[in-house]
Amino acid sequence: MKALPKVLILGGNFAGLTAARFIHERCGESVEVTLVDRKADLLFIPNIGMEVLEDRDPAETMRFDIVPFLDHDGTRFVRAQVTEIDLAKQCVRAIPTERPGSATETLRYDYLVIALGARLAFDHIEGFAEYGHAVTDSWYGNKLRAFLHGGSYRGGPVFIGSARFHQGTRGNPDWLPLSGAACDGPPLETALSLAAWLEHRRLGGPKNITVFSPANVIAEDAGQPIVKEFLEMAGGMGFHYERDTPDIASVAEGGITFTNGKSVEAELKILLPDWRPHDFIRDLPIVDEAGFIITDRLMRNPQYREVFALGDAAALTVPKLGALGHTQAEIVARQLAMETGQLSSEEAAKPYWPQIVCFGDMGRHKAFYIHSDVWYGGSTSIFKMGYMLYAMKLAFKEMYFRTGGKVPGWGLPVSEVLADSIL
Repeated sequence: MKALPKVLILGGNFAGLTAARFIHERCGESVEVTLVDRKADLLFIPNIGMEVLEDRDPAETMRFDIVPFLDHDGTRFVRAQVTEIDLAKQCVRAIPTERPGSATETLRYDYLVIALGARLAFDHIEGFAEYGHAVTDSWYGNKLRAFLHGGSYRGGPVFIGSARFHQGTRGNPDWLPLSGAACDGPPLETALSLAAWLEHRRLGGPKNITVFSPANVIAEDAGQPIVKEFLEMAGGMGFHYERDTPDIASVAEGGITFTNGKSVEAELKILLPDWRPHDFIRDLPIVDEAGFIITDRLMRNPQYREVFALGDAAALTVPKLGALGHTQAEIVARQLAMETGQLSSEEAAKPYWPQIVCFGDMGRHKAFYIHSDVWYGGSTSIFKMGYMLYAMKLAFKEMYFRTGGKVPGWGLPVSEVLADSIL
């Protein structure tokens, strides 16, 4: 009996898990799928800030076990830390992470799907561990939660923003702009929701908060019309704003120092660091000069056609936004279905075209919604705010948990249509 093609997925967060579920849906029993991740659960990062401000532990409320969903599909799960990709031999080396001291194992593939995300380079910001805060995972979320709800914050200046993003250019298409920040959405969302939290507790409000970005304009990927409307709204509320900031050099108890030597006073520093590729990927012949994996618009590497990349590891994913990884996962699944004869080449040929789709918490049970592709040369530009959008943000998290990352094909389109049509 002929062996089934081996599909090896590296990474079990948004892009990797979604790809695994869609590959099973599209390819059925025609492939053998293995997913490798150093952990067996997924953390729903977009809603961590909401949990922090409500004084809930995101490690309890924002995690779910991915293994039962993979088992249901017949996908093998390997809990291991990937250490090497050997493109010539079509294999990956990984160290199992259940017990310390495990030996390095070799996993072979016919098709490789790289969805390992990127390193959040907090370790490149001096003093961050002692004096910085973030909402990027449950550890940092709970650290900020303790600072705010434990009474440490005294009402001083708050600086919220991003370190400079180092984006590669080699292999990029003409329509993909260069971005100063990896993703400005989380800082904007955090600023709005924190301002409402401060007002409710009579600790200040927007006037306490400066939002900054290394980009020419903050949230540039939303497109100029939305950015203009957003900045007018934020300025009217009392927020302070700085753009085109240098990279962050260090954080101290009293503030932030940038690489040009400028320092700003801040009691609370909530930062998003640079996104950097994993070290073992940087020297592979499939990456750009920054270390992100080069793909065409079908998410395949031009040189190694059996290699796919999606999510934050892919060079085309700019900004580093979960909705883009979801779109890419569907493309990868269609391509593999074509390879195994489950789908025609015409049906699998729809290429990647990025659209910014984002729901952000504003506090007081309101949210903003952005749907735009203007930055890439498109014409869609929608920006709305309201209570129903907040409910939709919560509903998407519930849908994601209940489906184990396999949001129905109608799920995102329906969400977009509903949000687009809300008055």
